[in-house]
Amino acid sequence: MQRFTLVILIVIIISCTSKAPSPNKFFDPILVKIYDLKDRRLTDSLLIHLRSPDPVYRREAALAFGSVQDSTSSLTLGSALLEDLDVEVRKNAAFSLGQTGGTQAVNALIPALLDSNKAVLREVLEALGKTIQKDDFNVLEEFQSNDSIIQEGIAWGLYNIGVRRKSDSTITRKVSRFLENKYSYQTRLAAASYFARSQKIVGNGFEEKLIVAAQHDKDPNVRMAAVGGFRHMEPSEAIYILKEIIKQENDYRVRVSAVRVCQNFSLMDTQEIVFGGLRDSVEMVQVAASEVIRNKSEEFKLKRISEEIHLAKSPRVKANLYAGLFKATPNNNAVNEVIQLYSSTDVYFKSGLLSALGEAKAPLEEKAFEFVSGELLNELNEKVVKTSAAEAIASLNKSKGTKISNDRFLEVYKQAIIQGDVAVVGIIAAVLMNTSLPYKTEIKNIDFLREAKAKLILPRDIESLQPLDNAIAYLEGEEKPAPLKNEFNHAIDWAFVRTIPSSQKVEIKTTKGTITLELLVSEAPGSTANFVELIKQKYFDGKFFHRVVPNFVIQTGCNRGDGYGSEDYSIRSEFSLRRYVTGSVGMASAGKDTEGTQWFITHSPTPHLDGRYTIFARTIKGMDVVQKIEVGDKIIEVALK
Repeated sequence: MQRFTLVILIVIIISCTSKAPSPNKFFDPILVKIYDLKDRRLTDSLLIHLRSPDPVYRREAALAFGSVQDSTSSLTLGSALLEDLDVEVRKNAAFSLGQTGGTQAVNALIPALLDSNKAVLREVLEALGKTIQKDDFNVLEEFQSNDSIIQEGIAWGLYNIGVRRKSDSTITRKVSRFLENKYSYQTRLAAASYFARSQKIVGNGFEEKLIVAAQHDKDPNVRMAAVGGFRHMEPSEAIYILKEIIKQENDYRVRVSAVRVCQNFSLMDTQEIVFGGLRDSVEMVQVAASEVIRNKSEEFKLKRISEEIHLAKSPRVKANLYAGLFKATPNNNAVNEVIQLYSSTDVYFKSGLLSALGEAKAPLEEKAFEFVSGELLNELNEKVVKTSAAEAIASLNKSKGTKISNDRFLEVYKQAIIQGDVAVVGIIAAVLMNTSLPYKTEIKNIDFLREAKAKLILPRDIESLQPLDNAIAYLEGEEKPAPLKNEFNHAIDWAFVRTIPSSQKVEIKTTKGTITLELLVSEAPGSTANFVELIKQKYFDGKFFHRVVPNFVIQTGCNRGDGYGSEDYSIRSEFSLRRYVTGSVGMASAGKDTEGTQWFITHSPTPHLDGRYTIFARTIKGMDVVQKIEVGDKIIEVALK
C-alpha cells in the first residue's frame, strides 16, 4: 500500500513539474555578465570570455560580437575561428566577423575555408560574402562542394555580394545553377533572392533557370523571390511568363511579387496583369497593383484609372489610384472628390488622400497646396494626418514645373516647424537640404531650425534630429555631420529577465483575429524584456498597425501611429544566426541600437533583414491573421499566456 501511494505521489509531482514553465538560461551569472557586457558594448571585458575554459561561455562571447561589431575584436575572433576546438564557437566567430566586416575580418575568414566542419564552413562562406572585396571574389566564385550544407554557404555568400551591388558575370552564372531543384531549399532561396534583391545583374544566361524556378519550384518562397528577379529580364519574355504565373499561382504572395515586378516594365504592356490585380481576391495583391499604377500612371489611359477608383473597395487602393490620376493629369473633379471623401473618413484614409493630393499637377496644385497646407498647420489634427500633410507638401515642392513659389512653401515650412511636431520637423528638414531646390541661397536666417532642434532630444527623436542636423550644416555651408548614435541609456533588468519563461507565449488580439507568438528570451533578452514590460503596462493595447507592406511586414507599436513615435529610451540591437522566415517578429529601428517600442511580423522570408534587425519572437499561430492585417487595423489587447 505504501509503495502504491508513493508511486501516485511521484506521478503527481512529475505532472505538476511538466506543466511549470521552464526557466531561461539567465540564472547563470556568467551568462548574464557576458550578455550585459554585450549590451553595454564593452569590447575589452567581453574578449576575456573568449578565453574561458567553458565552451558555453566562449560560444556566447563569440556571438556577442555580432551585435557589438567592433573591428578591434577581429584579430581575437579570427584566432577563435581558427583555433577553438568547439564547433559552435567557430560558427559564431565566423558570423560575428561577417557582421563586423573590414580587412581584418576578411583576413581571418579566408584561412578558415580549410575548416573540416561543414557547419563552420557554411558560416565562413556566408560571412565572406558580407565583407569580401572584388580582388578576392575568386575565393567564393571558385569554391566547389557537393555537400548541401556547404552549398548553402556558397549561395548565401554570393547573395551577399549581390545585395552589396558588387556582382559580376561569373557570380551570376554560378548563382543561376543553384536555382535547380536538385539543390536544398536554403540554396535555392539564396539564389532566387540574389536575383530579387540585387540592384544590377551582370551577365546573362540565367533567364531560363529563373523562369523554371518561378513557375515550378516546390516552395512558394523560392517562387516569389524568383519572380522578383524577372526585372532583370527582357520585357517581352518576362511579361509573357508573368501572365502564366498569375493564372496558375495559388499563393497570394507570389502573385504580389508578379504584380509588383511589373513596375519595371511599361504599364501599357503589363496592364492585363496590373489591372487584373485590382480584382484579386486578396487585398494585399490589390494594394500592390494600385502602387504600380500610382508609380506608372503617366503611361496609361486615364479613363481606366478613373473607373477603377470608383470600383475600389479598399481605402488604400482608392487613395493610390487617386494619386496615380493626379500624377498623370490635372483633374478638377477628382480633386473635389478627394476633398469631399476626406471630410468623412478615418485617419489612415485621410492620410492616404493627403498623399494623393501631393501628386497634383498645375493648375490644380494650387488647390491641393491650400488644402494640404491647411491640414498641416491645423494643430487639432491627429499626428498621422500632420505627418502625411508634411510629406504631401514636400512632394508638391519637389514636383517639376510647379507654379507655386518657394517663398510660399518656406512660409508654410516655418509655421509648421514652429509648432514642433517631431515628424513634421524631420520631413521638412530633409526638403530644405534638397539640392534641386534653392533654399541654401534663399534662407538667410536658420534660427527657426535651431529653435526646433533645442526641443528635440536623444534617443527619442533620433529619426528627426539626424535630418535636422544635416539641414543646418547644409544651409550653413558646413560638412555633413557624423551620424547620430544613441548612447547606452537603458540597462537590462536581469532580475526581470529571469521571470520570463524560456518559451513564453504572447496572445495578440486584433480587429482581424488573434496572433500567438513565442518569445525568444534566450536569444534576445533585452528586446524580450522590453516587450514584456510594455505588455504589462498595456502599452500596445489600442495601437494601430501603421505600416503594412504587401509580402513584407506588418508593423505596430508606434505611440503616434505614423512610425515616428518612440519613448525616452532606446534598447540595443541583438543579432544572431537566426534568419527572418515567415512569421518572424523583429524590432523596428532607425539604425543599429535605436530600437524602442515598434516591432513587426514578416509575411515571408526577408533575408535582407538578417543580421540587421533583432529577431525576438516567432509566430506560432495566426499567420492567416497576419496576412489579413491592413493599415489602420488595431490591436485590441496583448497578453502573456
